[in-house]
Amino acid sequence: MADVDLSTVQADKIVDARGSACPGPLLEAKKGIGAVPVGGVLEIWSGDPGSKNDIPVWAKKVGHEFLGMLEADGYDRIFVTRKK
Repeated sequence: MADVDLSTVQADKIVDARGSACPGPLLEAKKGIGAVPVGGVLEIWSGDPGSKNDIPVWAKKVGHEFLGMLEADGYDRIFVTRKK
């Protein structure tokens, strides 16, 4: 995980999956990463607690970099850098 101030990260794409239950946010992230250039950042908004584990595991498995997450008002902001 990179040492980045997530509050200053400008995402190339934001996926709003706050209304989705597991596995919805993960599926939205998988779809959304294709719209992000290599080296760009995808930000996923999720209210589902499973996303805290699912998205970092998925990112590592497929070769992207999980940057971390921030808590927002009732949801998590999860950041992934596209690596390929």
